[in-house]
Amino acid sequence: MKETRKTIEEVARDCGRYSPAAFKFVYEGLGYTVQHIAREPRHVSGQTLCEGLRRLALERYGLLALLVLRSWDIKTTRDFGEIVYTLIDHEWMSAQPTDTIDDFNGVYDFRTALKDQFQF
Repeated sequence: MKETRKTIEEVARDCGRYSPAAFKFVYEGLGYTVQHIAREPRHVSGQTLCEGLRRLALERYGLLALLVLRSWDIKTTRDFGEIVYTLIDHEWMSAQPTDTIDDFNGVYDFRTALKDQFQF
């Protein structure tokens, strides 16, 4: 009998490192990135996904984007990669053979990308 795929909430709970909301945000962010940013919708690079997640966070949470991500224990773009590769392991996302988790390393600094752009 074929095992059913775990829900994103179950994957997040099993992982235990990030909030289920963080997993949902990254998964939804892939769709957002494909719709709004990606040139090649069949494949989104780690760097492109990080940019899509940045834009989505700013669109949804505005000035609170940095705080919201931190509340989910997401502090660097590598954290996005950790979530992506956990979702890949559970068949919620897929990767090309040339993709690696290192594609998510240091894509941008969260403070600069999510907070410092606002002028007061």
